[in-house]
Amino acid sequence: MAYNNNKNKGTKINPDLVREREKCTFRIEELTNYIDGSQEATAERHAREQYFLDDPSLRPSDVPSEYLSHKEKYEEAIRMSVALFRRVKQLQNEKGGAVDNYRQVLGGSLGPALLADGNPLGLHYVMFLPTILGQGTLEQTAEWVQKAWNLNIIGTYAQTELGHGTFIRGLETTATYDEKTEEFVLNSPTLTSYKWWPGGLGHASNYAVVIAQLYTQGKCHGIHPFIVQLRDEETNMPLRGIKIGEIGCKLGMNVTNNGYLGFDNVRIPRNHMLMKNNKVLKDGTYIKAPSSKLTYGTMIFVRVVIVEDAAQYLKKAVIIATRYSAVRRQSQIKEGEPETQIIDFVTQQYKLFPLIATFFAYYHSAKWLWNLYNQITGEMEGGQLDRLPELHAIACCLKAVSTADCSAGVETCRLACGGHGYMISSNLPTTYGLVTAACTYEGENTVLLLQTARYLVKSYQAFLDGQKLTPTVSYIEKYKNVSTPPFQKRVEWIIQALEKVAACKIEKAYNNIQRRVKKGLAYEHAWNETSVELASAADMHCRANVLAIFQDKVQSSKPTLSKELGVVLQQLLELYSVFIAIRFSGDLLRYTNTIGHDISELQAWLEDLLACIRPNALGIIDGFDMRDEVVRSTLGSYDGNVYERLFIEAQKSPLNQEPVNQSFHKHLKPFLQSNM
Repeated sequence: MAYNNNKNKGTKINPDLVREREKCTFRIEELTNYIDGSQEATAERHAREQYFLDDPSLRPSDVPSEYLSHKEKYEEAIRMSVALFRRVKQLQNEKGGAVDNYRQVLGGSLGPALLADGNPLGLHYVMFLPTILGQGTLEQTAEWVQKAWNLNIIGTYAQTELGHGTFIRGLETTATYDEKTEEFVLNSPTLTSYKWWPGGLGHASNYAVVIAQLYTQGKCHGIHPFIVQLRDEETNMPLRGIKIGEIGCKLGMNVTNNGYLGFDNVRIPRNHMLMKNNKVLKDGTYIKAPSSKLTYGTMIFVRVVIVEDAAQYLKKAVIIATRYSAVRRQSQIKEGEPETQIIDFVTQQYKLFPLIATFFAYYHSAKWLWNLYNQITGEMEGGQLDRLPELHAIACCLKAVSTADCSAGVETCRLACGGHGYMISSNLPTTYGLVTAACTYEGENTVLLLQTARYLVKSYQAFLDGQKLTPTVSYIEKYKNVSTPPFQKRVEWIIQALEKVAACKIEKAYNNIQRRVKKGLAYEHAWNETSVELASAADMHCRANVLAIFQDKVQSSKPTLSKELGVVLQQLLELYSVFIAIRFSGDLLRYTNTIGHDISELQAWLEDLLACIRPNALGIIDGFDMRDEVVRSTLGSYDGNVYERLFIEAQKSPLNQEPVNQSFHKHLKPFLQSNM
């Protein structure tokens, strides 16, 4: 059985869904426990969801948010955020585990269930606090963390500017040290230097970590973090020299209160520069950190979180589209037969089933990346920085590839639901607005792929120099001069083929840079001329790692699983690998021993897998164990009563609260009677 709270007592289940669930060949609870990590973890999640979702103060207003004004949406989001974090603090006091509780209510599946279109206080926990913890001295963390943790102050993270985003070295905001007063003076010298985009900056936050160019003794030392008070703690009025506001409506996340911020000779004390790594002494002497890599921490942390969140958004979308596809009947496969469940059309299966598999791939990659992040940051505390560049590189490309795939996947799910998927009440447009935003925040995806490419080029040079490579790029050593074996109907063969493609792409990009340099082009321009190939190499590097991680996780877990669930997970692993192989069949033909007939074999393999997964499709979706309050969709509820829910939601439109709108008498009737 699926999660009991999805089943409202007395609610009739759509008969098509009843029949679909009877086909399932594995125990749904076992899949749920597998995804959560254990039976105990599932119980803990259920308790957490019940704790938050059953709280009356955390229920949205009766009027759907799409009918509220922008101002009303923000005010409702603040009410909900305050109630939410009061509840988190209460849970923290009762049971501990504060960090995990905050992560769950800000991201994952629970966060969007509580605040569907973003959280105006999110950056306080996701970036403001982690930056102080990661870059502040012991004295600074002692002063600021308790205030922030207890929500005595609300902070945000102000890095991106109107004119500069991912290229943070180009930021224009200045922080000039005045030795006479032992203060930094912050200024926004141009319009493009205004901070732009930070969540919560518009009206919610009264403090910010501001990233600015540091000037001391007439010299610029590059970007550094500063704690800056923005608003009066009592009145919330902007302080002198602070120019602040909200940037306006967006495709999605319209209650996150994204803001702008300018400075006009704003003075802050010297100890408001975060100085765990780099320092400025009282006389203005600048002391540089032993390694610039120490400042990576916060950005890497956020990218790690984004991979998990992207997978969660995709999971929600495939739940909605798969349940709807089992309920919706449209057309006939054979004339004279009843209308067909659209899930029986192979084209529909091709849209949805690989996306279910894609969720598992990124779910496992997110867990793997989180463990790697904790391992390497632990090593950093002990002074070991050797693997930090590898973590940075894999986090960059995983953020880029996962958000690109998951945003495209959510849109595919919307299209798979036909016209009803266009309804806000389907929750697919809102989910798309959330996931597609991640393609550009915390590093635009193409730029992040090129950051990974820099690491790949350095790794290839290290390989040529005879140095040992780090684990995520070790395949270069294996496949540089070795051909892949002939096609085999095995996931291992596809992993080998993707690794061979990645190694060849890295080699080709490296050689093309060298060729252009030999022709007289500056290295930087040679890099730019080769950037399309470099981004493609980073993309394939990421995909090879994702598939290898997926394969490893499925194989290592099989001994602890039932045979039935093991078979289903193997099918999903194979489907994802074949789907990726076909998607990049041109690269396989170009760089490996693959021939045209092999692509035909892959296509036949894919179609066989679709048929294998078909009986268990709804069971897999039920195994995701998302409460209806989390799915928030008229199309994706557990009971499958799609049309009833659509009609109920339609009645909530303010235009349906009166039989005749005043515009008829004011405008339309005079127009109709004007005898034009």
